[in-house]
Amino acid sequence: MELIEIFTDYMPVFMFASLALLLFSGYPVAFLLGGLSIAYGLIGYSFGMFSLIEFFNFVPRVWGGAAENLVLVALPTFVFMGVMMERSGIANDMLYCCQVLLRRVPGSLALAVTVMGTILAAMTGIIGASVTMMTALALPTMLRQNYSHALATGCIAASGTLGILIPPSIMLIIMADLLSVSVGTLFMAALAPGLFLASVYLVYIATISTIKPEVAPSLPPELLYVPPNEMPALLLRSFVPPVFLIAFIKSSILLGFATPSEAGAVGAFGALLLGWIKGRVKWEIMKGVCHSAGMTIAMIFFIIMCATAFAYVFRSLGGDDVVEGLILEAELDSWGLLFLIMGIVFVLGFFLDWIEITLIILPVFAPMVVELDFGDHVAHEEMIFWFTILVAINLQTSFLTPPFGYALFYLKSIAPAEVKTLSIYKGIIPFVAIQASVLSLVVYQPEIALWLPRQVYD
Repeated sequence: MELIEIFTDYMPVFMFASLALLLFSGYPVAFLLGGLSIAYGLIGYSFGMFSLIEFFNFVPRVWGGAAENLVLVALPTFVFMGVMMERSGIANDMLYCCQVLLRRVPGSLALAVTVMGTILAAMTGIIGASVTMMTALALPTMLRQNYSHALATGCIAASGTLGILIPPSIMLIIMADLLSVSVGTLFMAALAPGLFLASVYLVYIATISTIKPEVAPSLPPELLYVPPNEMPALLLRSFVPPVFLIAFIKSSILLGFATPSEAGAVGAFGALLLGWIKGRVKWEIMKGVCHSAGMTIAMIFFIIMCATAFAYVFRSLGGDDVVEGLILEAELDSWGLLFLIMGIVFVLGFFLDWIEITLIILPVFAPMVVELDFGDHVAHEEMIFWFTILVAINLQTSFLTPPFGYALFYLKSIAPAEVKTLSIYKGIIPFVAIQASVLSLVVYQPEIALWLPRQVYD
């Protein structure tokens, strides 16, 4: 009887533990979330803690929270824009242009990859597309130039994940919807930390390339050479149009001229138009873009649907009260709770994708965080934006930390056989340390994230 009482009192904890264990089965996360929702709903019903009629609440919550949500309408358009940029070769042209511009700088190829990753991040939040494209285009060249395998793979994986943070990020759109906050304000709060992180990547690569030239040998003068009289044409043809499109989309959202869904539609049309102007929008290309974008969108929304059901059952069984009770028993102050949440998010990043972490963690912890008191460190009305950006920076590590770092999977899947998994793991260590350092800096100086929104709205 005592064991039964413990199980019923802490059923939400067992529900979460079941999810953590089943993740190692390799079964799709969406099915695990949906299956556990039904299973624990039935278990709760058998103990009188859950009513069968509550299963019908899944439908209106999924419909109102995902299918009918005007904020999430932006996701398909941004996904389409990113895939079109990749498949039409626009991103390839931009990478070549970046390599030409930086070819005389130490570590030029690695720097070009990082710059390209930053630009791709501003196009779309599709990490898989960014990492695989840059691996296919840049890694063979870096290996031919005798680049260190660790540095080459590390900068590709790290820069490819910047799309999770730099607007217009799909993750930020989902976060804004979950927390019922302004997408534009959240975009502004994420812009400075995202660009700062990219800048630190560049400084690290340039520094290590200067100190240890053997890890990033200089390019031969004849490689990537473009006559000076042809450089303006290259910039106008390959660099200026997509960058202008990105700047137009970003500024329209940040300045309030367009909603994310409207800006996403313009971005999708602009990417299609650029591909058409270059003569690369063929039937096969369009079919591949639509198929790839459709699969990505379906995956995202299926996880959102199942996570919505999981969160509902978790809360219905008293999950919020259990988590809050456990935290209160630990007698943590505001800073202690914040560091605990950041630690939980970081550890979950070893096993879960950012979508699952976002949909499970934010609804549970965000209401607690907004009630905390950090004194003069951050204003109460800005707390939710600061906390969300901290979670977003933290979640970027989930793509780089083994055993389930998705960026590492994408990279290894198409990297040459000579690139060993151990080299990839060694390569991401400095970049994870940089991410942790930037996270600590934003914790210490909230102004990094909050300065830009204040300038716009004050």
